[in-house]
This record gives sequence, C-alpha cells and structure tokens, in this order.
Amino acid sequence: MDTKTKEFYVRLKGELEKDKTWPGVYLYKFIVPGNPENIARIEEAFDKTNADIQLRSSSKGSFTSVSVKVTMPSAQAIVDKYIELSTIEGLMSL
Repeated sequence: MDTKTKEFYVRLKGELEKDKTWPGVYLYKFIVPGNPENIARIEEAFDKTNADIQLRSSSKGSFTSVSVKVTMPSAQAIVDKYIELSTIEGLMSL
C-alpha cells in the first residue's frame, strides 16, 4: 500500500471515530466491472453480517453499483473491510 493510500485510511478512520459512535451503521458504495465474480467477492466479504446489499447494473451492463448497509463494530473494522476489498480488480470505492 502506498503512502497516499495509507494517509487516506488514517484520515478516514479519524473522521469516523470523531463523527460516529460504535457499533454503528455504515454505508459502503462501490462500482465494479459487471463481472459476476466481482459481485460475489463483495457479497462474500459481508457474509454473516446481516448486510443489506443493493445492486444496480449500468445500462449496458458494463458496471454494477453496489451499496452495502451494514452495522460495523468500529472505525478500524470499516477501514479493514475497504483494504480487504481493494484487491478486487477494477473496484472503485465511493
């Protein structure tokens, strides 16, 4: 992970700790290439968390918007999940 990315996650964690109480509900938003394997990896990452996962395909089916509303135990858990999912090729976190 490069320095810029590390700094982003440190800043995100700080803002989450300042603005929220934990555990708390967090909304992840991603855009991924419309490959079913990518979507399955995101769904697996949130398996057993009672997450509400919403999918919306682009008009041509090239990309899929994924919204995940889930209760997370801490700001660090949110950052850890972003890092875990960053290995999915083409994933864009919003």
